[in-house]
Amino acid sequence: MDIYDNSIIEYKISFKNNNHLVFSMFDKAIQRYPDAKTIFHSDRGFQYTGDVFKGKIEEAGMTQSMSRVGKCIDNGPMEGFFGTLKTEMFYGEKFKTLEELVEKIVEYIKFYNEKRFQKRLRCMAPLEY
Repeated sequence: MDIYDNSIIEYKISFKNNNHLVFSMFDKAIQRYPDAKTIFHSDRGFQYTGDVFKGKIEEAGMTQSMSRVGKCIDNGPMEGFFGTLKTEMFYGEKFKTLEELVEKIVEYIKFYNEKRFQKRLRCMAPLEY
């Protein structure tokens, strides 16, 4: 998620939460935005705390940021997105197949990025305030 405008810049859907999932999603995001030198916020999951991922962050020229144990400030925006996705797309729905669920998630992310009303940050010159 780009915290500047709340858009989902890259995602990957998997049945397993492991290093391969995180590393491949990170690599896709870097390929899409190779010049981004940003702060990478995450939780303290094992995928983000290992030396291999730390190397990926350094190689990309990024800074990694993680909150203390028990505090989810750094990962809060992404957790908020997951809550929104579940509330607006998932709760109360029945999916006949896993493929249908994946299709609906992909559709929702497209809707979220392109059509859903949300407050977005903007850069304005001081006289525009």
